[in-house]
Amino acid sequence: MKKHYKHLETKLVHSGEPEPRINGAVSMPIFQSSTFEYSGQSSYNDLKYIRLNNTPNHIALHQKLAALENAEAALVTASGMAAISTALLTLLSPGDHFLAQNCLYGGTHEFITKDFAALGISFDFINGDEPGAWKSKLRSDTKAIYVETMTNPLLQVADLKAVVDFAKAHKLISMIDNTFASPFNFRPPEWGFDLSLHSCTKYLNGHSDIVAGTVIGRADLVEKIKHKLNHLGASLDPHACFLLHRGMKTLAVRIKHQNDSTLKIAKYLEEHQSVEKINYPGLESHPNHERACELFDGFSGMLSFELKGGVEVAERFMQQTTLPVVAPSLGGIETLITRPATTSHSGMSPEDRHALGISDSLIRVSVGIEATEDIIEDFEQALKV
Repeated sequence: MKKHYKHLETKLVHSGEPEPRINGAVSMPIFQSSTFEYSGQSSYNDLKYIRLNNTPNHIALHQKLAALENAEAALVTASGMAAISTALLTLLSPGDHFLAQNCLYGGTHEFITKDFAALGISFDFINGDEPGAWKSKLRSDTKAIYVETMTNPLLQVADLKAVVDFAKAHKLISMIDNTFASPFNFRPPEWGFDLSLHSCTKYLNGHSDIVAGTVIGRADLVEKIKHKLNHLGASLDPHACFLLHRGMKTLAVRIKHQNDSTLKIAKYLEEHQSVEKINYPGLESHPNHERACELFDGFSGMLSFELKGGVEVAERFMQQTTLPVVAPSLGGIETLITRPATTSHSGMSPEDRHALGISDSLIRVSVGIEATEDIIEDFEQALKV
């Protein structure tokens, strides 16, 4: 009898698990084998081989990830950028054009702005808050529209419903990077997005010990992307598959705490006299707060803020904190703190960063699962110095 799981917490634990369990093992074993016996497959892409992303470890992950966002299919990759780059390279060809939100993760922005010209692919940036202006950027060869659920690092929330409607009206493929929200807070396929992309390095794994990515969405598109990935070779190692599979099972427990903790920390910072500006969609003062309330089940464990006094004050604050680790990346169980100008967005020119509102003094925080009171107390002593 096929099992159906209603709630995400249950899907995280049980969806995609092998039935019957392999030799009775409660945990999914690691199939550390590069190749498997031939069993009559007629297609190259169906041969059992690590690079072809179809070992038992891969298949279990694909089924679980698809179930989490109520999508048709999913595919794991060797990194978040492998998911993003392979998806874009699959769906766009020389001569094609696409639209992308103007504030994106630095790696995505750099890939689009520095690599696409040589591939003959053109693009235009759009403001996620101004759907009325998107049509003016359309061309006859426009094929896709690309946005982020919550932008990195400013936590902007685009008019995501309008993105889906616009894509359907103009026969575009709608793509969204859902890393910041995670499937716990937002499930793009439920809202009509064709593809949802994640850096599984972040919240899905949640333990800062692997690099991985995923593409989730329409089965026909995921299959095309899988074939491209098979040729590019950006497959996920079985041991990393195992760690991701294990880490995902605690996603709901982690995100519930991180949502709650980050909102409390954001409110604390909003009221602090040393804080110039704070970006968190859970705050009523956030310009996209009402939209975020309509779309999301939670506001994530990410926030960013600026202190009065500029870069020197920001650096001093980061050095004086004792709990957060000063490091790039996000979504782990430990609180991480960084200046995007020196890490995630260092590949962008200062002019491009400043045009988007990413100042050199902007501090980004990924809140972990420590006691909220301890983080606030640590921030308080660091702000006094």
